[in-house]
Order: sequence, then structure tokens, then C-alpha cells
Amino acid sequence: MRISFIVAKAENNVIGINNKLPWHLKDDLQNFKKLTMGHHMIMGRKTYESIGKPLPGRMSLVISSDPRAVTEQLVWFPSIFRAIKFAERAGEMELFIIGGEKIFKSALSLADRIYLTEVKGDVNGDTFFPPLSLKNWKLVSEQNFPKNADNDHSFDFRVLDRR
Repeated sequence: MRISFIVAKAENNVIGINNKLPWHLKDDLQNFKKLTMGHHMIMGRKTYESIGKPLPGRMSLVISSDPRAVTEQLVWFPSIFRAIKFAERAGEMELFIIGGEKIFKSALSLADRIYLTEVKGDVNGDTFFPPLSLKNWKLVSEQNFPKNADNDHSFDFRVLDRR
């Protein structure tokens, strides 16, 4: 099973502010949906609360020390490793880790691939992606998106595989 990060970050590594995304990138949100549809996604409790509900067509695996009720598309786990085992047993081929900061930091060594949206410029925020040493990653593909009516920032979308 491939373990993939999917993250949008500014050049200063900001990924959020006040438990929200600090930008609106319609093209990136569509790409997120296309990539994660039909897959399991691991996220922290704060990320889950910022989304507000399980995303349709995907299984949400939430990491929290305070587990809650399980539903058809939502399961709570006390650790990332238990969530990974759950996805593995379910036959998942590509598991997506979608944040937030604590989850990204603790799982970075587990990632095989990163779907990285890099928002151009420094953005004000209070939540950060851990520093990423690109010497450990090779660029598989890259696509550029301009600032326009659908995207309030220009950004690059890159796929990186661990060397």
C-alpha cells in the first residue's frame, strides 16, 4: 500500500490559519477530490472538525485521543499506525494523509509520495507543514496554475516520490 501526503502549503510552509485554509484554490480542491475519491484518508481531529463531516465517497480515519462514534465513512483511532493497519486490512492501495500539522510531522517518514500544492508567496497562518528536504524526493510531475477568478493565488502542483 502506498502512503501519500496530499498538502497545500505556502512558500513559508503555512497550511492553515484559525483551523481553516488561508486561500481559496478551486482547481486545487477539484484535484484533491479527484485524487482522494474512493480512498481512505487519515487526518487529525482538528482537520476533521475544520471539514465538519466525512467527505462523500471516501473513508475518513481520524486520529484523536478522544474517540467518538463510528459511522459508515468515519472511524476514530488513537494512533496513526492503527489507522494505517485498518486501511491495509480493507485492501486500500493508496492511503492519503491530509493533515494537519501534528499528523504531517509524525508521519513524514512513512510517506512514499507527496502531492504538493505550493502556493506562491508567504501567507499569514498559525499551522505549518514540516520542513521538507527535497534531496529525499524526486519530482515526478509539475503543473502551474495562475491566479484567476477561481484561484486567489497562483500555485504549482507537484508530485514527489521518495528516492
